[in-house]
Amino acid sequence: MNNTTFVGMDVHKNEHVVAVYTPGTEEPEVFSVSHRPAEIRKLAQRLLGLAPGPIVACYEAGVLGFSLKRQLEGWKIPCRVIAPSLIPVQPGQRVQTDYRDARKLGWYLRAGMLTEVQAPDEAQEGVRDLCRWRHSAQRDLIRVRHQVTKFLLRRGLVYHDGSHWTGKHHQWLRVQKVADPVGQEVYEAMLVELDHRQEQVKALDVRMEDVARQNPYREPVGWLCCLRGFKTISALSIVSELYGIERFGTAGGLMSYLGLTPSVMSSGLSTVHGGITKAGNVRVRRLLVEASWHQIHSPTTSRALAKRREGQPAWAVKVAQKAQMRLHRRYWSLVHKGKSPGKAVTAVARELVGFVWALLRLKDQAVSGEEAASPRTRKGRTSRGAAAVGTKKETAVVQ
Repeated sequence: MNNTTFVGMDVHKNEHVVAVYTPGTEEPEVFSVSHRPAEIRKLAQRLLGLAPGPIVACYEAGVLGFSLKRQLEGWKIPCRVIAPSLIPVQPGQRVQTDYRDARKLGWYLRAGMLTEVQAPDEAQEGVRDLCRWRHSAQRDLIRVRHQVTKFLLRRGLVYHDGSHWTGKHHQWLRVQKVADPVGQEVYEAMLVELDHRQEQVKALDVRMEDVARQNPYREPVGWLCCLRGFKTISALSIVSELYGIERFGTAGGLMSYLGLTPSVMSSGLSTVHGGITKAGNVRVRRLLVEASWHQIHSPTTSRALAKRREGQPAWAVKVAQKAQMRLHRRYWSLVHKGKSPGKAVTAVARELVGFVWALLRLKDQAVSGEEAASPRTRKGRTSRGAAAVGTKKETAVVQ
């Protein structure tokens, strides 16, 4: 490390500020470069010329994603993308500039005080963007649906013949007329937009189904679909967001990463337990909470769930069956103790993370459903706060 050059970069859309700490220096060389491929190439050549030994660069995760990291690593310069929320903050610091941020990143990098974000490869990032775009398209569809129904409601037109957004409801929408010619034009434009959004979501669903049938997603998506509350869309979204699942050695580590562990404020003899931390990946946390609402119903196997489990390995089905029974009991146990349904579902989502971890980590190992659903702590007692999958024996198997 004494011969390593550390580079901190404060990156933006048009320009980057670079602070270079060469070996044996306390003050960095600070300069700026334009965000253009030719300038990044010149930056790499300049760094290679300045450094007498190895080089390590870093920048905060943000608008540039991992593109700059890939560019620098193409020139054999290792680059780390840093989690912004975990960068140390000095109390009382009220001056912030690009030059100060670049110097700070380089100094913290040299001190080993930064936390790196796991970077996906380009194929993984493409599938992840597909899942995120489908989620955005679904939100846009819901927004347009609300606009249509509220537009009609303001004119006294209300549908009373069943559920909304069925085939019968769509037929009803087509025959509605507005007296005002301008209002009718607006309504027709809304229907065109509604059709467009629906077709977009359908096309993205078909594309995600196609990706889910291909390697390396076919097996993990199939395993997750054995769980109640998961289908191909949600399962593929979770797998694409949790790329590199092997970096989580325990189920508790994944729970903490997803922000589903309780916050704790402890000082002296006072300890206060608060709500969940809500750190980490909000998309996966949302999908897990949505799936957890399915656990409140009787733990029976529906035809659709039985069909999703067809052709899946017996160990995965056993883990899913144990999850179904355990999570149902957990929810109603908490509700009967006076917990609100929202808090109970959040606790169930935390335990559901453990079963997701088990299915993605244990894979085709010879793990029985009973073992995967009965974790033990170091003292041999069952953990209440974690889903039942993280015993020493099981961890040794996957490692």
